[in-house]
Amino acid sequence: MTKIIVLLLALSIFAISCSYQHRHLIGDGPQSGVELTRKQWYALWGLVPVNDVNVTELAGNSENYEVYSRRSAGDVFINLITGLVSFTSRTVTVTK
Repeated sequence: MTKIIVLLLALSIFAISCSYQHRHLIGDGPQSGVELTRKQWYALWGLVPVNDVNVTELAGNSENYEVYSRRSAGDVFINLITGLVSFTSRTVTVTK
């Protein structure tokens, strides 16, 4: 029983530490500081996208913006709870 608890604890620590982030500057990067944030949801532990976060739509007609996608602390919490039923999320922010 102790081995199972240690294994579950190790897997939990690994899952929490697997954070990632990506930043993409388009054009000259953000100019006005306006931010739009959306959640991207996946099923089957990230294999199947549930919704579509359209970055071009969020940027509007702006030619200069930044796309920042990450797993935030809130996402990690959601993933720990819903990971048991195979849903995960990430946060996508577009700054114009």
